[in-house]
Amino acid sequence: MSKVEQLEEQVRGLSPDELAEFRSWYEKFDRATWDRQIAADVRTGGLDALADEALREHSRGKTTPR
Repeated sequence: MSKVEQLEEQVRGLSPDELAEFRSWYEKFDRATWDRQIAADVRTGGLDALADEALREHSRGKTTPR
């Protein structure tokens, strides 16, 4: 059995209160992981091409205010 399968089994066995606690923890964990990835992409220039393209589109008038 893989680690993921073991985790799935354990999550299925949680009480409703435990599941709520796990969801809250996982949401924070996932958000922090995403933030670290975005920060790493910014540091290494991984988003530069997308930003440049967006600025070109904006300067061509192809954007609209929200």
